[in-house]
Amino acid sequence: MIRLAQLRRFRTMAINKARPPMTTTAHRHTIHHRHHGWDRSLAPAARISAGESLEFDVVDASGGQLGQASTVDDVGRMDFGKINPVTGPVYVEGAEPGDILKVTLLAFEPSGWGWTANIPGFGLLAEDFKEPALHLWQYDAGTLSPALFGRWGKVPLKPFTGTIGLALAEPGLHSIVPPRRVGGNMDVRDLSLGAELFLPVEVPGALFSVGDTHAAQGDGEVCGTAIESPMRVALKFDLIKQTPLSFPRFRTSGPVTRHLDAKGYEVTTGIGPDLMQAARASVRSMVEHLCRTQGMPAIDAYLLCSVCGDLRISEIVDVPNWTVAFYFPRIVFE
Repeated sequence: MIRLAQLRRFRTMAINKARPPMTTTAHRHTIHHRHHGWDRSLAPAARISAGESLEFDVVDASGGQLGQASTVDDVGRMDFGKINPVTGPVYVEGAEPGDILKVTLLAFEPSGWGWTANIPGFGLLAEDFKEPALHLWQYDAGTLSPALFGRWGKVPLKPFTGTIGLALAEPGLHSIVPPRRVGGNMDVRDLSLGAELFLPVEVPGALFSVGDTHAAQGDGEVCGTAIESPMRVALKFDLIKQTPLSFPRFRTSGPVTRHLDAKGYEVTTGIGPDLMQAARASVRSMVEHLCRTQGMPAIDAYLLCSVCGDLRISEIVDVPNWTVAFYFPRIVFE
């Protein structure tokens, strides 16, 4: 049984150099094999029984194409066929279509570095920001203290898995970029330490994979990237037999925004009959607000919004207009 003290120790281990295993006894072994795309025909990297746990060695969303010495020129040279690799797949003995795979996020072992980029043609405000941009992050993997964003502020950290899911029933190779009914690239910030995720099984063995770990992200990931950061992750697997589930669901182990709440928020809104246009309006207004109040270049404000600001649907019933709000935590600048 994994004890709380072990989990705390796992979370505070730095892996910048030696990358030691999380523990010698709690998990069977570490999975390193990576693949690009969901495919029910892939050979499993490991087979486990329900109730067991494994470690996963997760690379960043660029698939290693960006590193600690990268420049903005490297953003434009990325091969998009290699982005968002996932580690796996893992075959869970006894898993059958119609079951639920319960995944408990036991521990994160962060690397201490990451990147955030504006990739031309990608992101909520792609038409506003057409040039590539790159910010490299260094953070304390042991304390997870807020990470410096240049001279502008400090971003509170909350490691989580951006991509986590199962193979689809349909044969063939399916892109990892969009989220799907069996999970995948959902980018849900609250799939963090202690969360329990429930995924619908569509193929024998479930064929589970995980990737795209982030050190921090705002709800919405508005520029298309978070603090993309390689990590090791420890997960436990359980089966719930023959229980209908149409889409993933999850539960958290406690409050989800304490790392951001302490100083309150600046909030902008977008209002109109189109939720996407309202979302864009609220983010544009926040970028303008940060430029005016903090003296930031617009591209830096946009990147910062992506890693710590939250898009929220505030109202979706008062026909014909809906309200989308964008919350930016003041703790970043205080």
